[in-house]
Amino acid sequence: MTAAPQWINGLMDTLGAPGAGLAIALENLFPPLPSEVILPLAGFAASTGRMNLWAALLWTTAGSVIGALALYGVGALLGRDRTVAIAARLPLVKVSDIEKTEAWFLRHGTKAVFFGRMIPIFRSLISVPAGVERMPLPVFLGLTTLGSALWNTAFVLAGYLLGDNWTQVTDLVSAYSKVVLAGAVLAVAAFIAVRLLRRPGSGRRRRTQDVGANS
Repeated sequence: MTAAPQWINGLMDTLGAPGAGLAIALENLFPPLPSEVILPLAGFAASTGRMNLWAALLWTTAGSVIGALALYGVGALLGRDRTVAIAARLPLVKVSDIEKTEAWFLRHGTKAVFFGRMIPIFRSLISVPAGVERMPLPVFLGLTTLGSALWNTAFVLAGYLLGDNWTQVTDLVSAYSKVVLAGAVLAVAAFIAVRLLRRPGSGRRRRTQDVGANS
């Protein structure tokens, strides 16, 4: 139990399965919170009789959907026009980047929302563009519920079956999260490098340096 932050234990001790659902809802809103701890811990708690297993599955899935719905609302309130205006003020980002992302989401948004629920970091963030693009709410809720149920069930059951060794799940998912984060950082770094190389004048500066070196 020492692997879990005290506030998570407190929620589960006080509220039972609804406490696990509340913790997962907060995790969706604040991605740094440890879902890889909350879910298997809920399973372990169910194995000790502190909560019902089915209740743990239902409440954690409900918490995921509520958190995702809140972020969908943020995206809907932000809207496309504000998103484009914000992007236009960012260095190295072009409005065309937003338009390409929008076109991609219109083609693949349903798959992105469903599979995104199973990818650390992105499982929360994917709800925002869904709101910006005003994905039909029944579609969003259906995909989010299904994706969340699969993800949550896998890790709650793992914690339930492993019992005292539930932290093995935490270690595995933490490693998975680090790989995803490293890939995202590399992608951003590559985007910045390519965009800097394509800036007007970068070619002239390189040619001037080459001429100076030859002389």
